[in-house]
Amino acid sequence: MIAALADATIVVEAGWRSGSLNTAGHAAALARPLGAVPGPITSATSAGSHRLIREYTAVCITSGDDARELIGRGRGVSTTPSAEGDARPDTDDSSRVRDALSGRVWRTSTDLAQRSGMARDEVESALGLLLLDGHVARGTQGWRRATRGR
Repeated sequence: MIAALADATIVVEAGWRSGSLNTAGHAAALARPLGAVPGPITSATSAGSHRLIREYTAVCITSGDDARELIGRGRGVSTTPSAEGDARPDTDDSSRVRDALSGRVWRTSTDLAQRSGMARDEVESALGLLLLDGHVARGTQGWRRATRGR
């Protein structure tokens, strides 16, 4: 069901015999885009991701740009010329979520959905891309902006 409803399936971490691999197998059978985030070759929790890249020809995902490309949203942020003629970035979902985040206070995806005016599943999708890009941190209490250089 998950593989059928998703635009793409990206496995972030999976052991050799993981339920994530089952979902990935269904995505491959449905000809849905499939990606995997590689991890250390010495880690048992990376074995499933490596297996997907090797056996299912999953796309190797190393950044949010890679994930956006896999789902067909292209690389980078698009721009639209303003009335003054200069190109400014369009306001996209990730910008709305980033604006709703705090650098000090952990926020749940439900809270971020309310603050951004977006659906919770859209917020969680944007958070996943922001996490891959290193712009957010995830903790037991929720999400917040990532602090650079610490």
